[in-house]
Amino acid sequence: MRPELVIFDCDGVLVDTEPATALAVSRNLARHGLDMSSEVSQALFTGGTMQGTMAEAIRRGADLPSDWLDEIYGEMFAVLRKGVRVLDGVHEVLDRLDGLKIPFCIVSNGPPKKMQVSLGPSGLWDRFEGRIWSPHVHGYPKPDPTLLLMAAEAFAVAPTNCVMIDDSPVGVIAAQKAGMRAIGFDEAGAFGRLDGLGAEIVEYLDELHGLLSLTE
Repeated sequence: MRPELVIFDCDGVLVDTEPATALAVSRNLARHGLDMSSEVSQALFTGGTMQGTMAEAIRRGADLPSDWLDEIYGEMFAVLRKGVRVLDGVHEVLDRLDGLKIPFCIVSNGPPKKMQVSLGPSGLWDRFEGRIWSPHVHGYPKPDPTLLLMAAEAFAVAPTNCVMIDDSPVGVIAAQKAGMRAIGFDEAGAFGRLDGLGAEIVEYLDELHGLLSLTE
């Protein structure tokens, strides 16, 4: 069924920021007494908030200063400014949605400032600006469904006519709680972290053309 609103997560769905930011977090935590590989960092923290990352790192023994969030965001932004890969097929899907006059937006647990850094060089920031919901602005991080419902209300679309595309369990769970169709993106089947959650799984974004009836 063709949706009336398509909601995208940002990191890992639009742009491939997660390996770089996971490495930044891993290196930072090592300086604060917690040795953790970037692979473990990515597996643990993908889709969550940095406040949650901070709390879990402290629980695991990291000695983090009170201003750690400012510190880690500075290091992450420095990495992202070097450039990140846009996921294959993103622009084509957005172009097709534009052609069909189907609105799209972002609901992400990341801060808008980070998204501006990672999405800006490719022109994606301009395509989504003004259509971004983030707990850093509105509260309610995923898996709470509130941000998704806020986005649906802003476009005057019933939740059952929305689809959420996310690469993390928290996004899939939020969509299900909101009564929205959940599509999990697991690029090339690399992670398997969405298995068993009941979402439709795609390994390549160009699969969305068929799943969302964008080709008719």
